[in-house]
Amino acid sequence: MPMPTIEETTGATPLIELRRSLSESARDRDNLIFGKWECVNPSASIKDRVVKSMIEEAEASGAIHPGDTLIEASKGNTGIALAMQAAAKGYRCILIMPENTALFKQQSMGVYGAEIILTPQSGGLQYARDLALQMASEGKGVMLDQFSNPANPMAHYRTTGPEIWTATKGQITHFVCSIGTSGTIMGVSRYLKERDRKIRVIGVEPEGNAQISGMNRWPENQRPAIYEKKRIDRIEAVGQACAEYRARKLAKDEGIFCGLSSACACEVALNLSESVRHATIVFMIADRGDRYFSSGFFPV
Repeated sequence: MPMPTIEETTGATPLIELRRSLSESARDRDNLIFGKWECVNPSASIKDRVVKSMIEEAEASGAIHPGDTLIEASKGNTGIALAMQAAAKGYRCILIMPENTALFKQQSMGVYGAEIILTPQSGGLQYARDLALQMASEGKGVMLDQFSNPANPMAHYRTTGPEIWTATKGQITHFVCSIGTSGTIMGVSRYLKERDRKIRVIGVEPEGNAQISGMNRWPENQRPAIYEKKRIDRIEAVGQACAEYRARKLAKDEGIFCGLSSACACEVALNLSESVRHATIVFMIADRGDRYFSSGFFPV
């Protein structure tokens, strides 16, 4: 019997119910909250879905073939997922990121054989992305570009959304998701609202100057090309201190050790549970918290 290769184990992740985080008021209102546990994907984050989708679409179109070079700007989970899947499928991988990218993440990409190019911290990820685009234009490789590639939201339309719908037996009433590239919320929203237009979709962005990995506070005129405003009912903001507090509480009270973007989505889901009734709320848990020890917000 044929067995799956590593990238083929992506998806089919479970929903995890919050047991001790809901207030008595929320329980009296007959509300349930579930986290979509993406940490069991092969490189331990939701980005495995995106990378798998982008590579498969590029292969199907003939844009890439094993042995080619894949280039991407990433200082986090996308880079790790791309490095892993490139190794598994026989691609060379070049990842470009600001020099202040956490050493753990650089090592996680490098262990799969990816070439790491560091760019000035002052230029941020945009500088890294500009360099990736330049290298691709010079024929040094193919850039999959998660910010504009429709295969990003399509991954979640084809897999994440259906999994949530099936796991909740169609009872989901609210979907809460932090916004980075916006691929997850775009794809899941499209799927769920095709099943039930009454489902509310809430996006989560960092408040003010909060620096939360995996999330962006996009000006309207600078949002990624894959973003469609109509797919989100409203956007909530979560501050740095609140995100760090919720991440610690989730680990201590629920045994759920996740990153800050996931904690932000959880905070919004919990706040929502105080104002609705008979609700089934699902939020995304994008990755594990141990990727963020160097940030200092988890106790030693």
